[in-house]
Amino acid sequence: MVKGTKDKEIEALASVSDALADLEQDAIGRILQWAANRYGVQAVETPDGEHEAGDDESPDGPGHFEDVGDLFAAASPSTEAEKALVVAYWFQEIKGEADFGSQTVNTQLKHLGHGIGNITDALQQLIDKRPSLVIQTRKKGKTKQARKQYKLTTEGCRKVDKMLRSGDEG
Repeated sequence: MVKGTKDKEIEALASVSDALADLEQDAIGRILQWAANRYGVQAVETPDGEHEAGDDESPDGPGHFEDVGDLFAAASPSTEAEKALVVAYWFQEIKGEADFGSQTVNTQLKHLGHGIGNITDALQQLIDKRPSLVIQTRKKGKTKQARKQYKLTTEGCRKVDKMLRSGDEG
């Protein structure tokens, strides 16, 4: 590591420490989780080992959407795969679920009036992208039609964040 880079990291750590010094533990957890989501780094654990979901109160964090419809409208997805990606983001990043099922995502899309003909194909398109936007985490059952669970990758979260930023600019 270059000396100048190390000095900048130390300065950044000092700034973060100063900024968080007078805040309560819950607020610190929300801020660090927001930063982890924003910069695409591994999730932050609280001192008790619990994983915290995105900041539900910050106007800048992913949790500032009151419902999935608001998120969907802000992201303006155009393809079926993007629609699935946005709703998956709702469950994983905003609701704080570890993974999501394809049926859960498509049911929510149907409630929004945007049901997908074949949700498995849409999710497979997201898996096939390089880098992958979604990964399969497990399969319940042995048949081809068995229920599968999925998780967004860091790149998948970044894609939705980019869609949201594009919506803010337009």
